[in-house]
Amino acid sequence: MRFSTLSLILALVLSFAAPLQAAIVVPPPATTEADTPTKAEVAAATAEYKAKLAAMTAKERRAFKKEQKRDLKQALKQYKQDVKNGVRDADTNTLLLVILAILLPPVAVLVHQGELNTKFWIALILTLLFYLPGLIYALLVIFGNAKKK
Repeated sequence: MRFSTLSLILALVLSFAAPLQAAIVVPPPATTEADTPTKAEVAAATAEYKAKLAAMTAKERRAFKKEQKRDLKQALKQYKQDVKNGVRDADTNTLLLVILAILLPPVAVLVHQGELNTKFWIALILTLLFYLPGLIYALLVIFGNAKKK
């Protein structure tokens, strides 16, 4: 019963908080030693980039920087589209959400949804009634294919 009391206190604190937005930090992909550039390689690439910029006129530099920003935005947009379509999956985030769901099912739903909504309250009520239904519901929300909201 102590676990349910702690869940209730945590839910109350979270419900009275200012507008709450949960965020999941995606770690960078794991790299091996062969993938990691050496200091000399980084220094050489930096020097080459600076030399390239120095050889350009101010107008060419502005155009080059603008093109870099456009490419970056396009790559980010493509990444978000891939995540939305399920091409890329945040396996680490899902694993962490499952661990959090085992410990505190309503909090896992809150982090997954990013806001206090009906799914959070359902998870909280099910967890308070009995732990197992709350856990099952939290896992269904995390692994569900439905939209977040």
